[in-house]
Amino acid sequence: MANKRKNKDFNPNNCGVTHFLNKIGGKWKVLIIYAISLNCNRFSLLKKGIPTISKQTLVNLLKELEEDHIIARTVFPEIPPRVEYKITPYGLSLLPLIKTIEQWGRDDMAAVIKK
Repeated sequence: MANKRKNKDFNPNNCGVTHFLNKIGGKWKVLIIYAISLNCNRFSLLKKGIPTISKQTLVNLLKELEEDHIIARTVFPEIPPRVEYKITPYGLSLLPLIKTIEQWGRDDMAAVIKK
């Protein structure tokens, strides 16, 4: 039985922020997208890059990001099979937002240290 996302289409007020959060909200999706953009493009690299995420959560979120066309999954016909992820052109439109979030975080961390 496939997992059904509770909030995927829930947006009673047709709000852009709600739509955004339905696509990439939560604790991990932005980190996964960011890691893939930095060439952590295999499951094992993502798991090492985000060590506190469970394997099952990572699997589920990679599937969701693929279903939403934010990332693409390529399976190479090798033994053992090799799978790589990449950001789609649609997903690339999120990177300026993620970089802005990253910069805000760095600036805020620096401000907290100065206090």
